[in-house]
Amino acid sequence: MKIDHSINRSTSEKLFQESQTYFPGGVNSPVRAFKSVGGTPLFIAKGNGAEIWDEDGNQFVDFCGSWGPLINGHNHPYIYQSVVDTLKNGASFGAPTRKESELAKFILDRIPFIDKLRFLSSGTEAVMSAIRLARGYTNKTKIVKFDGCYHGHVDALLVKAGSGLVTFGTSSSAGVPEAFANETIVLPLNDLDALKTCFENLSNEIACVIIEPIPANNGLLLQDLSFLTDLRELCTAYGILLIFDEVISGFRVAFGGAAEHYKITPDIVTYGKIMGGGLPVGAYGAKREIMSFVSPDGPVYQAGTLSGNPVAMAAGLAQLSLCAQENFYEELEKKTTTFVSDINDFANTHHLPVELVSIGSIFWFSFNGKKRIAAADQIDADMTSFNKLHHFLLNRGVYFGPSGYEVGFISSAHTSEQLAFSAEQIKEGLKAIYQ
Repeated sequence: MKIDHSINRSTSEKLFQESQTYFPGGVNSPVRAFKSVGGTPLFIAKGNGAEIWDEDGNQFVDFCGSWGPLINGHNHPYIYQSVVDTLKNGASFGAPTRKESELAKFILDRIPFIDKLRFLSSGTEAVMSAIRLARGYTNKTKIVKFDGCYHGHVDALLVKAGSGLVTFGTSSSAGVPEAFANETIVLPLNDLDALKTCFENLSNEIACVIIEPIPANNGLLLQDLSFLTDLRELCTAYGILLIFDEVISGFRVAFGGAAEHYKITPDIVTYGKIMGGGLPVGAYGAKREIMSFVSPDGPVYQAGTLSGNPVAMAAGLAQLSLCAQENFYEELEKKTTTFVSDINDFANTHHLPVELVSIGSIFWFSFNGKKRIAAADQIDADMTSFNKLHHFLLNRGVYFGPSGYEVGFISSAHTSEQLAFSAEQIKEGLKAIYQ
């Protein structure tokens, strides 16, 4: 594979060398270190619209979008002004503000299956709190998760499956006691038989099932609708709460997330990413009866100094106001479908073993030929093709998250010209990899 030129990364290299003296691996979140793709991570200086610039002045069309929350692009003027106007009155109070209620009302008026919610500062915090709420409400301790779904760095959810269809998890991170992992049951995605066997044997101990209804942290593992609807029915039949982790899919594939897209109602839902307009935020919500168990109304304790931070609330309200406009999601999906189809048509014409899988404005490079990928163990662990493509695209002014397991995002800020340019670079990259 030939790359026609290499961008200058000297400033990023110098900054990375310095950052390694301050942070583990030089970063504050592991994937940023470029370990998966190799090379020096880019240090980003600014972003505007669908583009970012690094500290060396290189310009890129951005398909990472801060890992999803920037559905209206970088530095959107309406969101920016809302943040600035709010910040003039102070950044944080640790006390109730009008902004919290304004954002909550805006969300609850448009998502009918939740009556109340609680704001927090991250998606991980939202999931952790939702799990605690499910245990407190049901008075049961075990939880079920699915291999290939990521729910943040919550101790009980950093587990991987053992042998067999229904097994207790083992820790996949140092520092997570096996006792915690033993309360978690890991099942394969899209496997109804495994789910039924688990419920038949252990339903009296299971508080909840948590799933990304659109798994998008380990590839884009689109589930059969029948599996999701059967999951809902089984949870109801066995008295087990169903938690939808919509930290990525919430407000992304539809305003009401995957629950609205698939017309499936979870018992508890978690949100994050888009809801903060680029600032740290998370939330969990449910019907009034379940939420009445949350302190100070009920016995399930959860708190946070920066929960409901007014600046994040203002950014979120501005962002969601844009998302709630008529045909917003239809136009975004149409834009994404055009982009994805262009590349897939090229791959088909040239008989290349790659396919872009997409839903809404989320897409993923699958280098597994045309095989349907619905579970984690179906993904080819060899990411060599993606790594080559990633480096090629950096040198052509197109930026993706630095891991073949991560998805790409299209925003309302991406123009047809930027998407056409990027598609051409991707096609050139694929041709260079496979020629």
